[in-house]
Amino acid sequence: MHYEAVSQCTRMLRNIGTWLDKAEKHAAAKTFDVNILMTDRLAPDMKPFIYQVQSACDYVKGAAAWLSGQVPPKHEDNEQAIGDARARIQKTVAFAESVSEAQYAGASDRKVSLLSAASGEHLGGKDYLLQITIPNVYFHVAIAYAILRHNGVDIGKMDFLGPVNWIDP
Repeated sequence: MHYEAVSQCTRMLRNIGTWLDKAEKHAAAKTFDVNILMTDRLAPDMKPFIYQVQSACDYVKGAAAWLSGQVPPKHEDNEQAIGDARARIQKTVAFAESVSEAQYAGASDRKVSLLSAASGEHLGGKDYLLQITIPNVYFHVAIAYAILRHNGVDIGKMDFLGPVNWIDP
């Protein structure tokens, strides 16, 4: 279950790459610098697009690491341009995909400590995945999607979902 869940989250990061392609086309058609979208937000008290991408990546790499008994790689959070966002996604996906299904053995029983938790508090691996990772990945990905849509980028529900693995009847 853990391998599949992290794989689904990684898939969502890949979908952002498709949105970035469409954002570049939109910016070219409207003759503005696509990188301006990296700092856009939906409301004054919300974090910008690039933060949403960084955060989604952080939750994916955190889950892949903590649930497989590793320490997540550090990223500097210094991305500013669309190419930087792509690179962040690629690094995160590469790390998550480097974790084999077998490495998740015992993941439900692993204890995960969060910086925001009171001293000494932990979550079990299953609760960490279901209560922290998955909701946060989808939250940040959805906000990133909404920021691009709000700015006129031609993305829709199927862009959010990504490729569907249909089977023959």
